[in-house]
Amino acid sequence: MTALAPAGRRRGRFAPSPTGPLHFGSLVAAVGSFADARAAGGEWLVRMEDLDRPREVPGAADDILRTLEACGLCWDGTVAYQSRRTALYTGAIEQLEALGRVYPCGCTRREIGLGGLPGAEGPIYPGTCRQGLAPGRAPRSLRLRADGPEIGFVDRIHGPQRQDVARAVGDFVLRRADGLHAYQLAVVIDDAAQGITDIVRGADLLLSTPRQLRLQACLGLPQPTYGHLPLVLDRNGRKLSKSRVDLPVSAADPLPALLRAWAVLGQAPPPAAPEDVPAFWDWALTHWDLSRVPAHNCLPGGEPTNG
Repeated sequence: MTALAPAGRRRGRFAPSPTGPLHFGSLVAAVGSFADARAAGGEWLVRMEDLDRPREVPGAADDILRTLEACGLCWDGTVAYQSRRTALYTGAIEQLEALGRVYPCGCTRREIGLGGLPGAEGPIYPGTCRQGLAPGRAPRSLRLRADGPEIGFVDRIHGPQRQDVARAVGDFVLRRADGLHAYQLAVVIDDAAQGITDIVRGADLLLSTPRQLRLQACLGLPQPTYGHLPLVLDRNGRKLSKSRVDLPVSAADPLPALLRAWAVLGQAPPPAAPEDVPAFWDWALTHWDLSRVPAHNCLPGGEPTNG
């Protein structure tokens, strides 16, 4: 299942969801992951997270790829599509079933909301179906038994992190009630299958990382390094992808957006305005410094938010 990067070589990735055009918040994640991989002489892959087909916008994947190319964000190899990799996810679930790590759950979201304690990312699953489905209940989703030692890791931007997954989240979903494989499973399997060594992505996924580390441990998969970039918020504290402020990145004139993304990432500005996108990257890849990336979220101009 695991495709190793060449010995000693780093491999990063960018994994957008094709639910619309590339927005500025996503560009920040793309620039950060690309710069981190390329500045170290590593590879950079692109993967479309298109499992949730009802949310996919026709043509969005191709539009995102065209915009990445216009921004000089050229990837290695072929683009991977999650919708074509379901056999890998099914195989992983079968492996977990053989280990006794999963069980069917008949609970609805409403029932979990009523019975679960509040957590950082919603109600904590109370373990209702852990010992088996109640009489008359049909299975809806499939959950991982999340118990195990407390998870610890060092985020390259946010520093040491610890989480007791069972207490903070509870047993979490691997296959949804609609039959689709859940993000937590798919991202772990894909990163391992593609030999990703360094994951650089948005801070909205920081709290998800312990769940992914739990899955990696259960499946005997290697653990990449993680770095979580600042989110770009509007002045009301909303992610730009959920705000009217966030207009699509212009493929016709991407340089201004690249310079703004560079500022959000806390990087020193070029001494003179680059004349074009190749000139920007020629300079930027020799000056990338992950230690300058802020741990706080930012406004579109790079200034910190109040929260």
